[in-house]
Amino acid sequence: METAFTLLNYPISWIELIGTIAGLISVWLAVKNHVWTWPVGLLNVICFAVLFYHFRLYSDALLQVYFFGMSLYGWYFWQQKNGATASPIRVLDGQQRWLWAFIILAGTLVQGTLMSHVHTLLPTVFPEPAAFPYPDAFTTVASIIATFFLARRVLESWVLWVLVDLVSIVLYFSKGIVLVGMEYVVFLGLATAGGVGWYISWRATTDHGPVYN
Repeated sequence: METAFTLLNYPISWIELIGTIAGLISVWLAVKNHVWTWPVGLLNVICFAVLFYHFRLYSDALLQVYFFGMSLYGWYFWQQKNGATASPIRVLDGQQRWLWAFIILAGTLVQGTLMSHVHTLLPTVFPEPAAFPYPDAFTTVASIIATFFLARRVLESWVLWVLVDLVSIVLYFSKGIVLVGMEYVVFLGLATAGGVGWYISWRATTDHGPVYN
């Protein structure tokens, strides 16, 4: 990958730089409930798909395909709902939270197992073994659900993003993707702020219903 500049002996590629900047702006816009979080996020998705494949984080690379589709869906949904003001923030009930927790756990085990053997199943596409298949699988599965919740304006999306960010910080620094690791430190702060802000907005409304009736 072509290097944009070197920071503390770490070469930062143009792909990593552009993806990181776009990701930060996208999450900041999401915290602000701004519909432009989705089109800006598309640029982040494209850059990170290339970056993660290069570093053999295959689950993360494949995740970007889903993110691309969900970004289009979220953009459409928020526009149809007139942005953030017309669509209320919702929460899950206790039973739904346990159900989604089980789905995340099961999905992580299945995805992690698959990615542990992907280099033998598809050696042409994935010539080397996946790095950290199970932590990578967790961030993938949890991010899939968190993105869906975010598109549907579900408060628990931010709880999932906090968990994803914590695991991702360790994962990316371990792989030497320093700039992305630093970005996820910022993401952690933004996700915490987003959760608090959305919770305050939800408490300020009178329609406190779960996401599914």
